[in-house]
Amino acid sequence: MESKELILEVAKALDAKKAADIVVIDIAEKSSFADYFLLASGRNERQIAGLADEAEDCMAKLEMAPKSIEGKPASGWILMDYGDVIINILTKEMREKYNIERVWGDCEIIAELGGEESL
Repeated sequence: MESKELILEVAKALDAKKAADIVVIDIAEKSSFADYFLLASGRNERQIAGLADEAEDCMAKLEMAPKSIEGKPASGWILMDYGDVIINILTKEMREKYNIERVWGDCEIIAELGGEESL
């Protein structure tokens, strides 16, 4: 399965678990470390933990193991590195603070979920 298909499957799974503001960004042209970045917001520590578990389960079903997982729900940010695919699950406050979308603002957004748009 291609990286794009993988990340879109995870986005759908997180959307089904009520993640907010899911954005998938194609960073391949601007990055040497990954092809796709997924950002999703959770309301609280418990939801962030559940969303991270769902992302990990989804990737495991697709036979993908993480290279590393950083952060804890209490920190407000969990980063899951799957090589060509990076998954970030944050509280809305942490997402606003770091404004990752701005950093990758010149890259193509390939999907937005958890709002009015869906895959």
